[in-house]
Amino acid sequence: MCAIAAYTMWGIAPLYFKQLQIMPAMDVLLHRVVWSALILVGLIAGKRQWGKVKAALLSRKVMLILFAAGILLGANWLLFIWAINNDHILDASLGYYINPLLNIFFGRLFLQERLRLFQKIAVLLAIAGVSILVFSYGQVPWIALVLATSFSIYGLLRKQVAVDSMPGLFIETLMMLPFALIYWVFFASEYSNMLTNDMSLNLWLLAAGIVTTAPLLCFTAAARRIMYSTLGFFQYIGPTLMFFLAVYLYGEPLEEARLVTFGFVWTALAIFSFDSLRAYRIQRRVRYTAPE
Repeated sequence: MCAIAAYTMWGIAPLYFKQLQIMPAMDVLLHRVVWSALILVGLIAGKRQWGKVKAALLSRKVMLILFAAGILLGANWLLFIWAINNDHILDASLGYYINPLLNIFFGRLFLQERLRLFQKIAVLLAIAGVSILVFSYGQVPWIALVLATSFSIYGLLRKQVAVDSMPGLFIETLMMLPFALIYWVFFASEYSNMLTNDMSLNLWLLAAGIVTTAPLLCFTAAARRIMYSTLGFFQYIGPTLMFFLAVYLYGEPLEEARLVTFGFVWTALAIFSFDSLRAYRIQRRVRYTAPE
């Protein structure tokens, strides 16, 4: 239930960000950073994780990696907000469908992980799908690719540091906070002036922290209770909900070439999921039959 809740909240996030469509994406991002930082302070204190935060702060290597991860996370958030509020939800959906396949590719490229046959086929199908879109439109689906790439590299960086998700996110957000506050004071639009806004807009802005932290809490709760490989099967809930919102609620055009691209990526994900399930069952069988 926690896993379903987490990915469902990520999937319906466009419904929230559409309420702030009158604001520049940078303004929405600054509020997401500021209010998430405040909520995370309370959560870190409530869960008594200041020791983990302190340990990370004392490591120069950890801080450098978290700084780079924070930049990538902020860029990912900014592009996601911009894509939603400029009617590119389908591109965002495609990006998060591609993300797990890109994770496989990066695992081979940077971590020397060996790819199984079906994983190779899945990656090649995704590449073929994106190539069809490139040749049909004469342009690269850059929103989808940047979202997928930035989040995959973010995941790679986080694998390099032994920091729990919540303390890590808190430090990353804390690093973004000075930039967010400077932007708020000197560059933000009139809609970020909470002294002159109406109450409803201010409430939407304050909710940015909840929109960020609530799915993360559900995700970490799920990760503690079920196997990570099992958790991975739920990750398609998010982009699927985005896809339906884009097509059926917001009326984004689904041209033939784009639909073919989605078809290739969906087929790749089906093969990837089948292969992951098969590998999981083999590992479980080996573990149960291994002599003690």
